[in-house]
Amino acid sequence: MNSVEYNTKIAGEEAIDEGAAIIRSGGLVAFPTETVYGLGADAFNADAVKGIFIAKGRPQDNPLIVHIPSADWLGRVAAYVSDTAVKLFETFSPGPLTVVVPKIDSLPLVTSAGLRTVGIRIPNNKIALELIRRADTPIAAPSANRSGRVSPTRAYDVFEDMRGRIPLVIDGGSTDVGIESTVVSVVGEQCTVLRPGAVTLEMISDVVGHAVNFHGEVKVAEAPGMKYRHYAPVVPCIGARSPAAAAKEALSHPGSAVVASSAFAAEAVAKGAPVVIDIGATPEACMKNAFAALREAEKRYSYIVIEHFEGREGYYALDNRLSKSYAGCLCQDAE
Repeated sequence: MNSVEYNTKIAGEEAIDEGAAIIRSGGLVAFPTETVYGLGADAFNADAVKGIFIAKGRPQDNPLIVHIPSADWLGRVAAYVSDTAVKLFETFSPGPLTVVVPKIDSLPLVTSAGLRTVGIRIPNNKIALELIRRADTPIAAPSANRSGRVSPTRAYDVFEDMRGRIPLVIDGGSTDVGIESTVVSVVGEQCTVLRPGAVTLEMISDVVGHAVNFHGEVKVAEAPGMKYRHYAPVVPCIGARSPAAAAKEALSHPGSAVVASSAFAAEAVAKGAPVVIDIGATPEACMKNAFAALREAEKRYSYIVIEHFEGREGYYALDNRLSKSYAGCLCQDAE
């Protein structure tokens, strides 16, 4: 994979058959889901899956999510599906939820990053579902960006990162959710959310009775997004707890932009911030727009100040992503 340079093309859903043929032949295809764009390969072709890690520059111990089109494919990937897992799939699939279960022995260890478990998801996107069906194999797919970069929510975002590295990007327009799926493990006694997303801890607890968020040091990543820095623009970034702090920080760095929710953005403008990018008034809008806003901001500005969402109701998943984009570094609050 690393010795081939492709003339990468972007095509619409008319290219699904072509994409399926590429997957079957051991190649890589980028495709839309409702969360972000994925970089897919045949989950059972170890060489193809290695190609994902090479194309992304992804650490080998960062597991991949396997995508299937319906629950009746679970037996093609999972060695065992508990009653709890069944409830979660029935309630939230197709949708932005990945469930970690024991994998079958024939699924290559490279796909699961050496683990005996695997995350499985049924995406809620017609192109993704049809691509998997026509390829007739579960598709392993992380986000279709260079490792550590901002996740892609548009086909051109993928093209920017993957040009020359893959043959095809299937364009399905902007994604609906905008951040990666919730990942929940049902392997142990406890139902544990390893990565937050649009399906919240409270929603999961309503179905299974009780669930907890993962806390503590990550020694072995059981799910993507846990161990390494992610979602980072190519220019320096910092978080801000308040609009006043954001404005002060932006004013002290010429060429800065502030990326924030509507209320925070309006107050930052009132405090004198020269450039403010409003990503929306609700948690859902902010999740949908945040990654695209960061990708646009990094092209035009040399420094990005990002609203720090910690503690804001409904923004837990977005805070999980954005705090990693600025590596948890916060500017001083304005006096």
